Amino acid sequence: MSGNPISGPILELKNAHKAFGSKQVLRGVDLTVARGQSLVIIGGSGTGKSVTIKSALGLLPLDKGEVRFAGEAANDRKSIEALRRRTGMLFQGGALFDSLTVWENVAFALIYRDRMARGKAKKLAIENLAKVRLPASAADLRPAELSGGMQKRVALARAIIAKPDLIFFDEPTTGLDPITADAVNNLIVEQVKALGAAAVSITHDMASVRKIADEVAMLHEGKIVWRGPVSALDNSGNPFIDQFVNGRAEGPIQPAI
Repeated sequence: MSGNPISGPILELKNAHKAFGSKQVLRGVDLTVARGQSLVIIGGSGTGKSVTIKSALGLLPLDKGEVRFAGEAANDRKSIEALRRRTGMLFQGGALFDSLTVWENVAFALIYRDRMARGKAKKLAIENLAKVRLPASAADLRPAELSGGMQKRVALARAIIAKPDLIFFDEPTTGLDPITADAVNNLIVEQVKALGAAAVSITHDMASVRKIADEVAMLHEGKIVWRGPVSALDNSGNPFIDQFVNGRAEGPIQPAI
């Protein structure tokens, strides 16, 4: 992967299959995401949302199908590493390192992957903390000294610091109250647009879906059963979307109990 400007889809999953033993999780997932586009994947628990993201990142090798990044196959160690260098990730729960300061968390990839001098890395970390409305005084704190919302902001700063072409968001508002969640969603929209990056998110939070999505894809039993603009959610004509959006127990999706 050359790092040249991207004209076509930045990420493509083609006929993606993944099983764990006898449990077939992905059954032919097809997804494309363009630069500057925000796609949110929704679906019930255990439908394969996290597996889709992990497969796209090369953390889980597909049993069948293909991942393409910027038009090139990501199918070996070199190409997967190239994909990851151009990708940011906001993990569910933040996944900050308790033993590191805030700025060291934000600059983790710059220090340990890119071998950047610590002084320069700290300066960039503080600049990116400012982008998510955190003061420079937070840089030398530990994650445990921050609120849950502030920890999410630190995780977002870490996801954007290397100016990625693609950012993954795994349940970005989990554990946050509605007001804090909305503030985090606003920051996600702001920073993704500022970078001109593509975004792929998975969430159960319909308020987040409506705030951050350009398009929505519904995953059910390992397949995409609907995709469309976020504006079509309430009038999709699709029984899976209708049940999920309205939170009804009755419908084609069986409760995971």
